[in-house]
Amino acid sequence: MIEVEQVLVHEDVLKENFVCNLSKCKGICCVEGDSGAPLDHDEKAVLEDIYPKIKHLLNEKGIKAIEEQGVYVIDEDGDLTTPCVDKNKECAYVLFEGGITKCAIEKAYEQGIVDWQKPISCHLYPIRITKYPEFEVLNYDRWHICHDACTFGRELKVPVYSFLKGPLIRKYGEEWYKELESSVAAM
Repeated sequence: MIEVEQVLVHEDVLKENFVCNLSKCKGICCVEGDSGAPLDHDEKAVLEDIYPKIKHLLNEKGIKAIEEQGVYVIDEDGDLTTPCVDKNKECAYVLFEGGITKCAIEKAYEQGIVDWQKPISCHLYPIRITKYPEFEVLNYDRWHICHDACTFGRELKVPVYSFLKGPLIRKYGEEWYKELESSVAAM
């Protein structure tokens, strides 16, 4: 692991390769799993604010799930997450275009409807953050459904942290990312 400010970065984030390949996986990460996308506490207010602005992009099942459960939920593990359709199916915020699962929040962002791209946990995937009182740890989450992304990343020789440069800068800032790159270069 390397430390950048109060963030420990697991070596897999630095050494493993990854590039999402939507043409192969079809966005299945927004459908599979046993709960919704993890949320930071401050993202609750953002979801409350943007829901009326993005509702028109959601399908009926997603709207129903949000109206019944709320714009965010506490899952069975006690974690704050996005709600899911039928409790454990796709994220309520998805939309389907051309056989690919996409994020309605991100589509609204791209259209200039909202100024928030999507939950940071989604933007950072396959990195998962473990928070401790004094520091955070960035881990690479291996999931069989991302096999094609791993293969594509190896073909292109793109490490996880490089693929996620934009989301990492969004989360920690430009200076933090430059320090990460310097630390990796010094390895």
